[in-house]
Order: sequence, then structure tokens, then C-alpha cells
Amino acid sequence: MGSFEVIGGKKLKGNLTPQGAKNEALQVLNTVLLTDEEVIISNIPDIVDVNKLINLLQALGVKVQKLDKGKFSFLADEIDVDYMLTEDFRKKGASLRGSIMIVGPLLARFGKGYIPKPGGDKIGRRRLDTHFLGFQNLGADFKYDADSNFFKAEAPGGKLKGCYMLLDEASVTGTANIVMAAVLAEGKTTIYNAACEPYLQQLCKMLNSMGAKISGIGSNMLIIEGVDKLGGCEHRILPDMIEIGSFIGLAAMTQSDITIKNVCYNELGIIPTIFKRLGIKMELIGDDLHIPEQDVYEIESFIDGSIMTISDAPWPGFTPDLLSIILVTAIQARGSVLVHQKMFESRLFFVDKLIDMGAQIILCDPHRATVIGMERKTALRGITMTSPDIRAGVSLLIAALSASGK
Repeated sequence: MGSFEVIGGKKLKGNLTPQGAKNEALQVLNTVLLTDEEVIISNIPDIVDVNKLINLLQALGVKVQKLDKGKFSFLADEIDVDYMLTEDFRKKGASLRGSIMIVGPLLARFGKGYIPKPGGDKIGRRRLDTHFLGFQNLGADFKYDADSNFFKAEAPGGKLKGCYMLLDEASVTGTANIVMAAVLAEGKTTIYNAACEPYLQQLCKMLNSMGAKISGIGSNMLIIEGVDKLGGCEHRILPDMIEIGSFIGLAAMTQSDITIKNVCYNELGIIPTIFKRLGIKMELIGDDLHIPEQDVYEIESFIDGSIMTISDAPWPGFTPDLLSIILVTAIQARGSVLVHQKMFESRLFFVDKLIDMGAQIILCDPHRATVIGMERKTALRGITMTSPDIRAGVSLLIAALSASGK
């Protein structure tokens, strides 16, 4: 298990460049399975989950070549579909939640896609029904084999058929998986209540550059005209908006002067606005975001004077991955804020560590926490702690960097 020793209470200064977006990478990497032509993807983040997915693609028979830092060539002209039934595949697939998104492309191109029940952060119930209901709508037979712990989807006759479907939830990975399955299906597919996050938009644009026919990109209704074949392409992954938001919070909490490079500002949606509601100043210089040093930042109130509430919602709402950053950043603000985590029931289970560090936080229930800002009158204190999930870990690291002591 990885651990860090942090000596906090130091101001930082300089430039930070966010890496490629993990959530986009875990989608677009799977598109290589849809074609027997070369696909080149750049700005791929060098992180465990992404590297595990690349290794899984290689095990399936994808030829992978590293061209430069973060830039890879993929060629899926000789896929071993029988590998999906092996014990090695079960172990590799189960270790990565993103592995679920290989099913759609394999089902579309080869008529069958299997995956073991995948893992991932323990942040509450994260069901996969949307994925498999979508495949069934496209004509696939689906079953769960409890003995082998495998999900199995097969297309009768080896071909999926387009249809109209209304998703039961606007699942990002579910939408991505269904889109990748539908691009090679016969006829037209309409997906209503589709997710519309920038990462999903990037996936659709990439597929169109490969020869797919997808319209409605950026909306909650996607229309896909099935094609017989997809070709190769080149694609660049967006910078990670979660890293960008984390760097904004880091700069504010540590009274630092930081410039975040190449943020693709137009793709950040409401994220800068939410941080501005905490009183954090920022300046856009070209496509770089400058966060100046601030002695105090003051949380806004609503127009009627009531306490500011910040909650998560599907895009274009505020991403749940940054609510923990908002919560920790508010600790040293002037004023109070209610943080409402609506989408996952266990994402606030790191607040007790912040309280142990001296933060003034009231955990109302598993979904809501009220933060009473301390205006830097008292510094957080260093403690020993563990993180329940990756997003909480970043928040606790920011708290540690701002704290007094080790």
C-alpha cells in the first residue's frame, strides 16, 4: 500500500500541467477493438488503471507500440476472442472497473463480449444494469454466470440491431459502452437520457473520425446510424478536469500562486464557477489558468442570504469527483457551505479524518456535510490517516499540505 509523509504549511509557486483524463482514456482506448486499422492516441495518462487496460488489450491480441511519452499506436487486426474465457482474462478483467467497456466493442465487432465482475473504488453501489439493458435492447442475449462470476453478452447471428432506447440512468460508462456497440449495429439507434460529459463527447467525435455516424453529440439524445466498418484515426485525450479542479483547491488552501497549463477551459463547464463561489480568484491567460495567492477567500451566499449549497449532478452539473475537493477547500474559507453528495452514498466517509485534523465540519448524514470555514485563524494539524478512495485521497493530501506539522 502506498503512503506519503507530508510536512505541511508551505506555500507553493510555479506551473502545473494536468495529465490526460483518466475517465476519457478508459473509454477511448476500447475503440481500438472496433477496427482492424491502426489507431493512434496521445496524451494517455501513465496511471495504474490505464496501464492495466492497455495490458488487457494486449492480452486480447492488440498490437501496442509506444511512439512517445503518452502516445501509443494500437492495431487490433488479430483479436483472440477465446482469450475471454481464460482464467488469466478473469483475473485481469476483475482488477479494473474500466474493463467493462471492452464488452461493447467486442460485441459489436465479434458478436460476443464477456467480462468478469469488475472492481473499482468502494464508493457505494455502482450497478452495471444500464450497460447490459442497453446491449439487450440492441438484440444481444445476456446472462450472468454466478459460478464463474462472468457477465456474458452474445449477439444472435453475430450482429446487433439498432433500436430506440431510454436509459434508466444517464450513466457515463453505460452510454459509452452502448455507443461503441451501436456504431456497427444494423440500422439506426437512438439513445435518450444519454450522458453528455466532455469525455463522452470526445468518444463520439473520435468514433465519427473513424467513420461512425453519430449526431446529437453534447446532448442527452444520441442518434447513431450503423455502419459496416470503421477505420483508423488519431485522437488526443483532454486534460483531466479532476486534476485541474484539485490544483485550484490546492492553490487556495496552501495560499499558493499556481498556473495550471493547457486546461482546455471551454471543456471545464461549471467547474470554475463553483470554485469562484468559494471566493477563489482565477485568471485565464490564453488556455492557462492562473490562481493567485489569496490571504482569505469568502464563500458566497445565495441571493436571499441563505447558506451556499454545492451539490453534484450529471453533466452539465458539477462532477461528483470534485465535491471532496470543494469540501476540503472550504475548511479555510470565510463563511459556511453545505456540501451535498447526491450520486454516491459513501463519498463523504473521509470527513472524520478532517475533523481529527481540526476542521469544523458537521456530517449531517452519509450525503451531506456542513463546513464552517476557519478563515485561516487556526491551521489544521498533521495526523496519520488512510484514504477510503482515490478522490478522498487527493482531498486529504491537500489538507495535509495546508496543515501544520507532519
